[in-house]
This record gives sequence, C-alpha cells and structure tokens, in this order.
Amino acid sequence: MRILGLTGSIGMGKSTTAKLFAEAGIPVYDADATVHKIYEGEAVPAIEAAFPGTTVDGKVDRARLSARVVHDPAAMEKLEQIVHPMLRAHHRKFLDEAERSGAPVAVVDVPLLFETGGEKRVDAVVVVTTSPETQRQRILARGTMTNEAFDSLLARQLPDAEKRQRADFVVDTSHGLDPVRAAIRDILRQVAKMPRRRA
Repeated sequence: MRILGLTGSIGMGKSTTAKLFAEAGIPVYDADATVHKIYEGEAVPAIEAAFPGTTVDGKVDRARLSARVVHDPAAMEKLEQIVHPMLRAHHRKFLDEAERSGAPVAVVDVPLLFETGGEKRVDAVVVVTTSPETQRQRILARGTMTNEAFDSLLARQLPDAEKRQRADFVVDTSHGLDPVRAAIRDILRQVAKMPRRRA
C-alpha cells in the first residue's frame, strides 16, 4: 500500500480534495477530525489536569484551550505531549485497517505535514493550492476569521510556494471540482507505480 500525504494551507480546498479522494474509494485519515474526536473523549481528563478550566461538559473547549496555549510555547509543547501520542495511535490503527482492507493507496490529510516532518512518513506528498486572492476570499467568507487572525495563522505555516516546491503532486482547486477529480485520477495512476519511500 502507498501512503499519500495530503496537505495545504487553510482555505486552499484541502478538505474538498480529501472528500474527492474518499469519493474515488480511497481510505482517508483526517487529522483534524481525529483531534475533534479525542477532544471529546480520551484527551479530556489529561487536558483538564494540565490546563484547568479548559473543558466544559466533558469536552475540551477549543476556544479556551487555544487562548491558554497560543502565545505560550511551553504550554503548546505540553499540549502536544498529551495529544500527539493519541493521534499517532489513531493514525496507526487507520493505516492497519486500510492495509487489511487491501487498499492500494491510503491518504493522510495533515494540515501541518511539512511543519511536523510528516513527509518522511508518507510515500508521496500532494499539496492543494489556489491563488492567494481566492484563499483569502474563501477564509473571510466563512465569517469565522478576521484579516489579522488569518495573517497571523499564515505566518505560522510554511509558505504555499515552498509547499508546492516540495510536493510530488500539486492540485489546484481554483477551477471547480472536475479538474480536481481528473488530477486525483492521474495521481492514483502514478502513485501505483512509485517506489515505497517512507521511513
């Protein structure tokens, strides 16, 4: 089985691309969805113990937790020490199940793939991109983020141009779904012939 790492900055169309991989019959691991899941379950006691007052009704309150850790590198590190082992266990379970199912390819959707060295754990990397104008438009249209918050988030991520340079495949989501579907078909054809590369 080949493992494809799927990544891209916020607002690039990564979630949509992940859905289209799933639509093509490919198992997809969603790192963000897994974080949501453990924040409503197994991570709650450890997070409440480390950051009292950040859970409500047995779930992590992401806004409170974010306010506590976002400007504090030591707190962020403490949070990662709690969450990362849990995420790794979910990730392994997903890959084991995909392998057992006989899937030729599995996709791991990880927003900070390059930032966390995740490209070493996959056989090829797919970067999802669009123009900076479209990206900003999509994000601001969600109504959940200001221009300033968006800029500060971008500053913490690897620039899009660098991601594209380091990618094996680039998917541009600027022109609707059909070109993305065609790109996915092409990627799946090529990946089947690629040597296994992950560590």
